[in-house]
Amino acid sequence: MTLLHLLLIAVIQGITEFLPISSSGHLILLPKLTGMQDQGLTIDVAVHVGTLAAVILYFRKDVAMALAGLGRLLRGKIDTPGAFLALCLVVATIPVIVLGLIVEVTGLADAMRSVAVIGWTMLIFGIVLWWFDLKSPTGRKAPGWTLKHAAVMGLWQALALIPGTSRSGITITAARALGYARPDAARLSMLMSIPTILASGALLGLKVVADADLVAAREGAIAAFFAFGSALLALAVMMRLARSITFTPYVIYRVILGVVLLGYAYL
Repeated sequence: MTLLHLLLIAVIQGITEFLPISSSGHLILLPKLTGMQDQGLTIDVAVHVGTLAAVILYFRKDVAMALAGLGRLLRGKIDTPGAFLALCLVVATIPVIVLGLIVEVTGLADAMRSVAVIGWTMLIFGIVLWWFDLKSPTGRKAPGWTLKHAAVMGLWQALALIPGTSRSGITITAARALGYARPDAARLSMLMSIPTILASGALLGLKVVADADLVAAREGAIAAFFAFGSALLALAVMMRLARSITFTPYVIYRVILGVVLLGYAYL
């Protein structure tokens, strides 16, 4: 793959992974609409690693607290905020792992990789985000996250297995529906992304181990580096904007892209 192609994939993944506009949808569209070579699993794993590193660095205090709490949780103790956060993250991740394995085994993952599907999910879930962001209260804060809310957000997150839905978009929508303030909804969504990206990266990684070679490793390292940089920038911008504006700009983008894609698919 050329450096430009790697850069394009990495930047698209890095920016769209955490903005509520769907990274999987954009990466599926890239080869379909441009005729470019599909990046393959090795690059997919690499850009996942890059975005994972970015979110861990940005939320390093929360991650450190959850990791410290995970040790206590494994010993059967839920007596610290970190242990409770770790438990909530585990609960929130279970639905997407279970349904993700079902989708992978049944072959639905490939069946849903179409321009029409992405167009509809961009449009529908963009409007859903707009509705709950506009109508929901904003009184809840991230430290008040409960196991019930973690489970509810985890079920919503599983919808992101449909390309174009957006993992961050659907979890932010769920958090806003539960009444969390915009910055807190974004924070919870980003923390939920860590175990989810770890799980999906591990699944993809198992598939590419046998085919790994020096060229693929070099290309993967380049893609991971650029994905890390673009993801870190996107995170910083989104978290800053969440304190001052609604999620409407992302909704407008989703609706416009959804309409264009549906026109492309059906006309």
